Amino acid sequence: MRAKRDDNFYTMLKSLVIPITVQSFMLALVSATDAAMLGLLDQTALSSVSLAGQIQFVLSLFISGISVGAGILVAQYWGKQDIPSIEDVMPVALRVNLAVGLLFTVAAFFFPRLLIGIFTGEPELIECGAVYIRAVSFSYLLCAVSQIYLILLKNTGFAGRSSLISSSCVVINIVLNALLIFGLLGFPAFGVAGAAYATVTARAIELAWSVFECLRPGRARVSWSKLFRTANRSLAQDFWHYTRPVLGASLVWGVAFSSYSVIMGHMGSDAVAANSITSIAKSLLSCLIRGVSGGAGVLIGNVLGAGKLDLAKEYGRRLSHLAIAVGIFTGTALIALSPVIVKIAPIEDSAAVYLQYMLIFCGINIMAQSVNTTVLDGIFCAGGDSKFDMIGNVFAMWCFSVPFGFLAAFALKLPVLAVYCIVNMDEIVKLPAVYLRYKKYIWVKNITREE
Repeated sequence: MRAKRDDNFYTMLKSLVIPITVQSFMLALVSATDAAMLGLLDQTALSSVSLAGQIQFVLSLFISGISVGAGILVAQYWGKQDIPSIEDVMPVALRVNLAVGLLFTVAAFFFPRLLIGIFTGEPELIECGAVYIRAVSFSYLLCAVSQIYLILLKNTGFAGRSSLISSSCVVINIVLNALLIFGLLGFPAFGVAGAAYATVTARAIELAWSVFECLRPGRARVSWSKLFRTANRSLAQDFWHYTRPVLGASLVWGVAFSSYSVIMGHMGSDAVAANSITSIAKSLLSCLIRGVSGGAGVLIGNVLGAGKLDLAKEYGRRLSHLAIAVGIFTGTALIALSPVIVKIAPIEDSAAVYLQYMLIFCGINIMAQSVNTTVLDGIFCAGGDSKFDMIGNVFAMWCFSVPFGFLAAFALKLPVLAVYCIVNMDEIVKLPAVYLRYKKYIWVKNITREE
């Protein structure tokens, strides 16, 4: 039975989508300004930092997997207004993120050349990228902790505050980029390392601010006193039950995505540069997709936790239709803006030829991505149906895009653009299966426990 049209669905969705969209846009803007500023140095700086960013990307897979897993329970328990259960779940997530963040920080600081060497064999890119990785390494631990606090704010009615913190720190990061890369206003010019120092400073401010926000009266908190002990074993078991598939899906997707970078990274500096600009443009224009997906997860989770299953089903229908419209809009916009992006991109003419066609195909691919992201990461996860995302990624990426991508690049020696299209077909490949799974309504489930 459909919910009445006079409910406050769109009001609630707007209060979630707008701040999450702004937050996503601002985070993507950091990469865009990094590329613009480093491109003014030379193409080597741009390409090496883009490849070095894959280390942060792999880390983010662990961090986001754990954070999203925690968010599934937090959203539903917030809908139930059960704050003690929320405060029992968060230390479990914090414990894991601390361990992972520390591991990446140590590896990046002591073995930067080894890490960047995974993604490219060109000596210039390895040397330049290693400088950046070592300098940025301490931001990994800071990010691992701050994301726990930000996911708590986002899922407990303070998405706007979470967005404000992230967005403000992005602005700080951008300003510090300009000062430390080029040595403006009397600051020393650190070049590539300056972009790393700016990131570390911004992450430190983000962590301090988010901790302060969660300590304010009336907020759910992250209890450090429960860090090394489990206050509620049933909730800890629930956390891992719903987090493992999310983390698995994140890692399966992310490692495959990094494999795409490995493939493109061994096809020359022009291919790397064009792929980097395409990824940045895609991130900037797909922020609304991430906003809808994030808002869907919180909204559906709150409604399911409150026991309103029929209302959640109706909201899911509206959100999936919205995802289709957003995908068409975003993909069309990217294709329409492709000539402008090519013209202003800080790359050589030979790379610009690749960029034009990469942007067009990306615009087509992003239409499918909008639906998949909203349904898989938002609607399905909100109801605890997180295993299907991992299964879909295994099939679409590891049974199709990755093996055929390596075959096309290294065995068949196909042109760069043909290889790019092959490795970016995964979203289109898994779209039919996502639709069929959605119609089974397995995700319509209240997963909270009764005290």
